[in-house]
Amino acid sequence: MSEPTAKIPQPIRLVPLGALPAIGPGDDLAALLCRAAEQADVTFARGVLVVCQKIVSKAEGRLVELAEIEPSQRALQIAEQDGKDARHVEVILRESDRIVRHAHGVMICQTRHGFVCANAGVDLSNAPGPEVAVLLPEDCDASAENLRAALEASGCRDVAVIISDTFGRPWREGLVDVAIGCAGIGPMADVRGQRDWTGRDLQVTITATADQLAAAAGLLMVKNAGVPAVWIEGHLPDGEGHVRQTLRDPASDLFR
Repeated sequence: MSEPTAKIPQPIRLVPLGALPAIGPGDDLAALLCRAAEQADVTFARGVLVVCQKIVSKAEGRLVELAEIEPSQRALQIAEQDGKDARHVEVILRESDRIVRHAHGVMICQTRHGFVCANAGVDLSNAPGPEVAVLLPEDCDASAENLRAALEASGCRDVAVIISDTFGRPWREGLVDVAIGCAGIGPMADVRGQRDWTGRDLQVTITATADQLAAAAGLLMVKNAGVPAVWIEGHLPDGEGHVRQTLRDPASDLFR
């Protein structure tokens, strides 16, 4: 067997940031995260900040009062078939480019961003009210860029930002956190053309780095523990890019 062709990675450390108040529209998210970092004895430098989508959406005012929604005929039909709130369905339809499938109370949609996920990311959990839906950011990569710029303006250096959300997976039970927006980090590591331990050329290996970091942070983002952000030290992959680059070209998608 050949010698390894890459260096052994350095250890990483993940720190949950839980000392944040309830986030509302217009809040200075960067300032609140910096304050939470201080309380956790963390310095935002040379690392990755993973932030859950919900607090980003709340700060950006991506909230909808269901009482103000008039369901369309299509929303009423789907709601009757699947046993869902027609107002919720209507918001999902407005946030979707297409409905992949709906059945058994579940709607799998392709969002306007290109993500394929349940309910187009429209969530009623951990919302600021019982009749409020939280939407995904308008442009998740831009939201990550804006947050990173605000952190840098506060004196933070060499900080990458990942916005994460929990997605289901085809043919697997359970949810996993994935990256829906990023800035200051390459979302994928392309090692094609390098060699494995046996000396064989790697031809198809492209690692979803941002997704892996989001999933790691998700272990600490327990839904009912009030941890909306995680700081990762010791791992700042090279490169720049955005999550939109990870979306598969429909021409090469075997499942459409």
